[in-house]
Amino acid sequence: EHAIKRVFIPGTLFEELGLKYVGPLNGHDIPRLIETIRRVSKLDGPVLLHVNTIKGKGYKHAEENPTKWHGSRAFEVSTGRLLSAEKKPPTYTAVFGETLCRLAAGDDRIVALTAAMVEGTGLSEFARQFPDRLFDVGIAEQFAVTFAAGMAKAGYKPFVAIYSTFLMRAFDQIFHDVCLQDLPVTLCIDRGGLVGEDGPTHHGSYDISYLRHLPNIIVMAPKDEGELRKMMRTAMVTNHPVAIRYPRDNGMGSVINGRIGMIKVGKGELIRQGSDATIVAIGSMVIPALRLVEELEERGWDLGVVNARFVKPLDKEMILDCAHPGARIITMEENVLQGGFGSAVMELLEEAGVSNQVSLLRLGLPDKIVPHGSRAELIQLCGLDHEGLKKRVLGFLKRKDN
Repeated sequence: EHAIKRVFIPGTLFEELGLKYVGPLNGHDIPRLIETIRRVSKLDGPVLLHVNTIKGKGYKHAEENPTKWHGSRAFEVSTGRLLSAEKKPPTYTAVFGETLCRLAAGDDRIVALTAAMVEGTGLSEFARQFPDRLFDVGIAEQFAVTFAAGMAKAGYKPFVAIYSTFLMRAFDQIFHDVCLQDLPVTLCIDRGGLVGEDGPTHHGSYDISYLRHLPNIIVMAPKDEGELRKMMRTAMVTNHPVAIRYPRDNGMGSVINGRIGMIKVGKGELIRQGSDATIVAIGSMVIPALRLVEELEERGWDLGVVNARFVKPLDKEMILDCAHPGARIITMEENVLQGGFGSAVMELLEEAGVSNQVSLLRLGLPDKIVPHGSRAELIQLCGLDHEGLKKRVLGFLKRKDN
């Protein structure tokens, strides 16, 4: 009797769990939906309201291809033709997907995992080329990380592609299942930083802060798409947990053909030296730092730039070389300042006993919820655009106590 009820009567399972079940309702019938919500809000106890909707309902092209229309650019309404966008370099997401395919072609231990975001994380081509090595676990980031840990234990090289904001759901698994056992799982953190129109729920503002204090993990961020490729290959041969974070943005147009090189773990890149101050930048802030330094040079300021590459382990030698008595150091990151990359540099200076002889300015995302807007608008809002950086850096350089 119970089995037959479960098959033919929707909601029986929920009723047995103590939930009042209402539905399923047509989610496109707004008047009925509103009236039902009014009624169920008067019921005592927990209520499960079951609503069915069709993605793209009312627009034929979106109904026929919901994945394509999940988030589209400007389009011609009558035909559904997407309007041509300005030609830009490939996105970091696209470069990640292409690079993983190249690496996987030469090593059958490489597998890819994601949580209901095959296309969003750039794994569509990987799924086509290596269907038996792609695992989409659905909206279950915790399971994706634990599954990857098990595969690493069995000798595979798992690359787990998840948006930064959603990876927070799997924090416990990152520690207990990956870091505690020191397993070679690579976390490919897409949307690290501000994501634009997807809004506050999707900004990847916190991953540096919630990862860098975990034991055994290596945390990297590339300055461009060429460096992303090198970091992926480095992760492949590193027998420790690795996290690589990259933004929701187009690359810098760097040449990425040919052999994929590697980067020495914990080694930053001294791009230029400077006598007035040194900017130590990570990831998406390295190129803006270089552009700023070039402009300030025309004003008579001589600033150095370090591409940190690693949040953990820091290149201690390179950073401390910049921390001579009277030195001025500026850190730049697209992560919240609380517990972020700048905090790691500040801790290093304190541990080395030189914090009292160095003036430090940390630039990053503010301690507040960042709203909706284009990525460019939000970067400006947070003071990380060119003019915002210039104002803060010049104010720091001109301070009398420096």
